Amino acid sequence: MSCLRIEDLHVDVDGKEILKGLTLEIHSGETHALMGPNGNGKSTLLAAIMGNPKFHVSKGSITLDGKDVLAMEVDERSKAGLFLGMQYPSEISGVTNSDFLRAAINARREKPIPLFSFIKEMEQSIKDMQMKEDLAHRFLNEGFSGGEKKRNEIVQMKMLKPNFAMLDEIDSGLDVDALKIVADAICSLQQENGLGLLIVSHYARFYDLLKPTHAHVLVDGQIVVSGGSELVERIDQNGYEWIEKEYHVQVVKEEEKEVELLGVCAANHG
Repeated sequence: MSCLRIEDLHVDVDGKEILKGLTLEIHSGETHALMGPNGNGKSTLLAAIMGNPKFHVSKGSITLDGKDVLAMEVDERSKAGLFLGMQYPSEISGVTNSDFLRAAINARREKPIPLFSFIKEMEQSIKDMQMKEDLAHRFLNEGFSGGEKKRNEIVQMKMLKPNFAMLDEIDSGLDVDALKIVADAICSLQQENGLGLLIVSHYARFYDLLKPTHAHVLVDGQIVVSGGSELVERIDQNGYEWIEKEYHVQVVKEEEKEVELLGVCAANHG
């Protein structure tokens, strides 16, 4: 069983501390719901784990099966089994989806994936996500709708088969049908490969489909309360005001900065 462990993590952006001593542990097969108001550090945590250079880790550690993640470059983190489904996927003109994915897959293998095997697997992944057949030949996310970009992130996840996936509001921009398609694909991959999941979403409906094993509320850079699916239900019904009162914390009232990996980083991590 694999383990992703974050201990006493402090992260700052442009000199401002966002995460203030966050500790979290995720094991294979677990689904962790990460909730909290905008601007309190959810996207910052995912970006720091994946290695976005804009997010500076000043203290703490991130380890994957005992290996120091912070010592790895972005592509090394991907090869080690980490995946980030981005809230704002990058558009890369001139690079087709198939070229991008084949390069990312080959970077993880000693021998390149046979072309026939790759084509067959990609066609099946596109079919599973109910996307247009020409997806493989389109430039990466260029001209895609918001929903198409999010489903394309799941195509990448299905092809790359990570050990741990972090999905940052992957459900935003999806209609009801697309939401179920995405959730079914995530659950299927988890059942097949024991995928560990860290899911950021504001919507109980998405969590209902994914059935989290753990739930956490992140406020002002720290996890202030953890629980199970009952915590998701309580947040959905009552919001976050009760957390401020019961745990004597102050919710940050500003928006987090848009998190987008640089183009070269996105190409490396897939």
